Amino acid sequence: MLYAILCYNEENVVSTWTQEEDDACMVRLGQVQDGLRQEGRLGPVVRLHNTSEAKTLRKTNGEPVVLDGPFAETKEQFLGFYVADCQTMDEALAFAKDLAVANPGVGSYEIRPLRLYFPSALAE
Repeated sequence: MLYAILCYNEENVVSTWTQEEDDACMVRLGQVQDGLRQEGRLGPVVRLHNTSEAKTLRKTNGEPVVLDGPFAETKEQFLGFYVADCQTMDEALAFAKDLAVANPGVGSYEIRPLRLYFPSALAE
């Protein structure tokens, strides 16, 4: 089954990392990703730009409204996600726990099973 592992953290903290701190974190995360990648079970890994560059299209009864930034005001922001092919939720949680160790500071990972509407190479 495919799982989305959604990454949340305080972007005002992450965006203040030096290039060296950011590069070191990406190396650690890459090491965690290597196992699933080598097995062909890691799909897209996405790191989003800061919420200041985001737009939200809010549906209304009339014309949609476009807002600057994310829809929700929260302390933690949605920073990116992984798509991983795991046999069970426990396996997906174990992968997320390894990511958490590799990524310093606070934050959270939300793990959710996926339903594919547009099959990709991972579904084959």
